[in-house]
Amino acid sequence: MSESERSASRWLGDSGLRARVGTALLLAPLAILSVLYLPSTAFAFGFGLVLCYAIWEWTRVIGFRLRGLRAAAVVVNGGIMAALILLRPESWLLPIAWIGVIWWCLAILWLRAFEFGSEPTRRNRELKMLVGSVMVVPAWVAAWLIHREPDTGPWWTLFVLMLIWVADVSAYFAGRRFGQHKLAPRISPGKTREGVYGALGGTVIFAALAGWLLKPIPVGHALLVLLATVTVLFSIVGDLFESLIKRQSNLKDSGSLLPGHGGILDRIDSMLAAFPIFVCGRYLIGL
Repeated sequence: MSESERSASRWLGDSGLRARVGTALLLAPLAILSVLYLPSTAFAFGFGLVLCYAIWEWTRVIGFRLRGLRAAAVVVNGGIMAALILLRPESWLLPIAWIGVIWWCLAILWLRAFEFGSEPTRRNRELKMLVGSVMVVPAWVAAWLIHREPDTGPWWTLFVLMLIWVADVSAYFAGRRFGQHKLAPRISPGKTREGVYGALGGTVIFAALAGWLLKPIPVGHALLVLLATVTVLFSIVGDLFESLIKRQSNLKDSGSLLPGHGGILDRIDSMLAAFPIFVCGRYLIGL
């Protein structure tokens, strides 16, 4: 059997990969069209609804059992996002996005303290519920901030989405082909260092190519590639953090809504970290 035949055989026999690709092919065009053609307010409401469902899944992951409490958490977070859209307190928005940056730096410490918050106590559940809000609301604010920029805002938003998609695909195939050294075996046994290297390689190539279209200035181009690399590194932190909380709760996925991916939260955990890091990084370096 030739190598191409063996590859085809592996593809046909990997139902999980087929489901993952099928779901991605269905959702990616919808996400792209929404980002490029929805007015920013409509985009903010739509993305907010997605994040409200992610909060619903998060309450299950952290151990909330009463549907009333879970619904209340969704209403509170959805209400915060709706209030920000309606009231538009401009001076608050960027600082809220920066809260997300601060949180994801602290999340690295939580990843190192594997057992922290693992006991199923009320105090730990309340802490994790607060963390869920700090994960979701700043990411939503950051995405809204960048999307509503004149002219190129939707394209920058799409850049962030595609950056994470490229990194995810690159990590998957690099890890599958070359993966030998576990990245964080206690948290996510399937992730490898080689997968991270693949993600970073894909990131640099994508950012270098896309950067010429969005910011064709030599110095700005180099800074964009650097910022994209940092963004992807933090997106990996976001992925690992959700994996840690699921492992503490003995869950494999946050839900089952998306075949091959699990739940909504499983699909967007990287983006929750990526948006605040990228948006605040752009403001910081003046891109």
